[in-house]
Amino acid sequence: MTFLSLIALALLAVALAAHFASIALTIFRTLHSRNATPRPPATPPVTILRPVCGLEHSVEETLASTFAIDWPDYEIIFCCASAADPVVPLVERLFAAHPHVPARLLTGDDRISINPKLNNLVKGWSAARHNWIVMADSNVLLPPDYLSALMARWIPGTGLVCSPPLGGDARNFGAELECAILNTYQARWQIAADTLGLGFAQGKTMLWRRETLDEAGGIRALAGEAAEDAAATKVVRRAGLNVRVVAEPYVQPLGMRSLLSVWKRQLRWARLRRVSFPAFFAPEILSGGFLPILAAVLLAMSGDISLGALTLIILSWYGAEALLATLAGWHLSARSPFAWVLRDLLLPALWVAAWTGNSFTWRGNAMDIGEGRQSTILPAALFSRLADWLDPLDWLENPRTMTAAMSRRLRKWVRSGD
Repeated sequence: MTFLSLIALALLAVALAAHFASIALTIFRTLHSRNATPRPPATPPVTILRPVCGLEHSVEETLASTFAIDWPDYEIIFCCASAADPVVPLVERLFAAHPHVPARLLTGDDRISINPKLNNLVKGWSAARHNWIVMADSNVLLPPDYLSALMARWIPGTGLVCSPPLGGDARNFGAELECAILNTYQARWQIAADTLGLGFAQGKTMLWRRETLDEAGGIRALAGEAAEDAAATKVVRRAGLNVRVVAEPYVQPLGMRSLLSVWKRQLRWARLRRVSFPAFFAPEILSGGFLPILAAVLLAMSGDISLGALTLIILSWYGAEALLATLAGWHLSARSPFAWVLRDLLLPALWVAAWTGNSFTWRGNAMDIGEGRQSTILPAALFSRLADWLDPLDWLENPRTMTAAMSRRLRKWVRSGD
């Protein structure tokens, strides 16, 4: 066995161990939580802040779920940047249909950061009547035990309880790909990290005690990073507290998604992670299936492992994801394995693209983060060339042009002489 083969074998062994361990931790966590009914130590009054913007897929269902929460005392504050937004009449209809639940709509935009959601939430935080405050994105479906489950995770030493989104209601392959990224990849790693005591915030749902954030400077402290969840993680850790993840994540109905929109959204999040936590983002290239499976293929080609062993590795890699989705009750369909494979093929390109730029569009807002903060792992010029060649935007818009687009980029690269 050659030195390169030994490196490939070591990479494969470490990746397999991490993959199966993270799945085992997530399965254990999920099954354990179902055997224990959430029992919060108390039921204090809570304010739920829901930022709204536009008419998203299933928005009536997700917003209406806020009024069906089983909790003795809570208020809802919907925050909207513009009174002319098309979601406003829907919110007003929900008020009329649920007069028994205290609810308000606040409009206006406080420009404290480049983050449009945070700007939208400022007025709600100031108007909240209660000490316990939840920030819940408009596209998340809230179950009746929503507040009970969040409060049950508020154990000693906690500064924030959050939940990653789970993709559901996938109506085309683009949404299937989003589920593949959100569920058995991102949610799995976040839950596994939390199980090991390494929790970090996710902005889809965040439960705060007002004084925790106020002691750090109030909601404006979340403007310290482009993403409010990254800022929240740093605020909580500086206070010597921990971020906890809810026992079972909440579903985000996806509906129809284009492949291009999935790429752009994931690139936005990747660039935000790269700017906020570069040391943690750098090894993300190792977290998917592309490199370990490539290592296994190279080992099989060199004769160091058999074709049967290669087949077993691939089947067990994705079979473990299928087992997790089945036992956890997460989205799973006949298209899921194809989406998992495409996800793992895209992750290296996404990682490279995240290092090469700082700009993206967020809800129609052009944003630029950390200008001039480029990669220190490889020269910026090399990253730029890699991104130009690997950027899949062209062929995501029209898969039939993939070969022509890649050939065109290769010819351009060769002619440039660098």
